[in-house]
Parts: sequence; structure tokens; C-alpha cells
Amino acid sequence: MILAGLALVSIGASDLARRFARRRSARIAVLSLLAVAVIGFGACSAALIPAVIACVLCGVWMWTMPLDATGRASFWPAAVLAGVVFATTALLPASTRHGLLDDVWVVRSPMGDLGLDVVLLASGVALFAAESANLVVRAALDREGTWRPADLGGALRGGRLRQPQPAATGFQGGRLIGPLERFLVVALTLASAYPLLAAMLAAKGIVRFPEISKDGETGARAEYFLVGSLVSWVIALAGAFLVWWAARS
Repeated sequence: MILAGLALVSIGASDLARRFARRRSARIAVLSLLAVAVIGFGACSAALIPAVIACVLCGVWMWTMPLDATGRASFWPAAVLAGVVFATTALLPASTRHGLLDDVWVVRSPMGDLGLDVVLLASGVALFAAESANLVVRAALDREGTWRPADLGGALRGGRLRQPQPAATGFQGGRLIGPLERFLVVALTLASAYPLLAAMLAAKGIVRFPEISKDGETGARAEYFLVGSLVSWVIALAGAFLVWWAARS
């Protein structure tokens, strides 16, 4: 189970570093420090081999999932990662010994004391939902050739010619709304607040309805909204299920 947590933490933190570290030298420095931190954490928690495997998975992820363009592998790296994370969470038991951290690790909650594996997995889910999930959504849209409002000039991506649009003005909050929405979905799901969750998802559709209704005959905006939203919600619900499974194991 600790492998799943380390992998998600490494990938989520690395994608955030890639997004916010503008200069190449700064990006390399931050990513190197992250790798050292993950391996050092693994060495201190008697999980050195899982930490090394997590760093390898992170390197493959960054190679196959670029930030601003869809790689040749499309969304398949996300599918493989999901399989690895779910398999290691379900099949590998939580560690009972954590090396140097055994004497200092204490995290209490209303559900009782939380193990290192559970906290690490929950942190990884949060980090992955912040930026990495945006890459998965973008890859899914490009895979299906879905028109995206941000594509200008009729650029050919995903095998289909996109519809050109005038330059957008005002605040472009998609990259912020997506993570916030996923955080809410995870939190409400874990809290069993299903009526609030359903109301939030329905409210998003109501807010976007005026824009979608202007589609005309193409249905491009509706397709963009449905594909992007459903992929994002599936990622959030899968993350909530992982944390729930780890906490109950």
C-alpha cells in the first residue's frame, strides 16, 4: 500500500513543480530535491524499494504526460497508473513497521489512529487531484478529438480540426475550478455527504447550461463539458475510494 502512496505523492508533487517552476534550471532543481526527499523518506520508513519504484514511475509519467501537449501515449499512462495503484492498495497490506518513524509517528483522527500508509495515500490523492488530474482530463479530451474553447486558429489536435474561437478575456479559472471541484468531491464522498455531493454536481450543470445551450447543431460545448467533467469526477471518486479502502483495511 505504501507504494501507491509514494507513487501518487511523487507524481502529484512533480506535476505541481513542473507547472509552477517556469525556468528549466529551477524545475530540474526542484524535481531533483523531490526525488531525494522521496528516497530519503523511504529509507527512514523502511520502504526504500517502494520509494525507488515510485521515482521510476514518476519519471515515466513525466515523460509520457507532458504539461501542455498530449503525448503519444494519450491517457494510457493514467490507466496503467490506476491499475498499479489499485492493485498495490488492494493486494499489499499496510506496513506495521516504519523504521525510524515508528517512535515518532502519531496521527489521531475521529476514526482512531491513522497509519503512515493511509496518511501517505491521502496526501498522494490530494496532490494528484491538484494538477496531475488536469493532465488526464486534457489527454482524454484530445484522445476523443473533443473541441476545447482554449484552442485557437483551428489547430489540428487529437485527429480532429478544432473550431476556432476569438481570444478569451477575463479570468480563466478552469485550472483552479477543476482541482477545487475534485477536492470537494473527495471530501464529500469520504464524509458520506451524498446529497450535498449530488447538489454540487447538479449545480455545475445548471451554471453551465446557458453556455451549453448556445451550441446549435454541433453539440461541441456539451461534449467538452461532459467528457471533461465525467473524467474529473471519476478521478476524484476513485481517489476517495482508495482512501476509504486504505482506512478500512
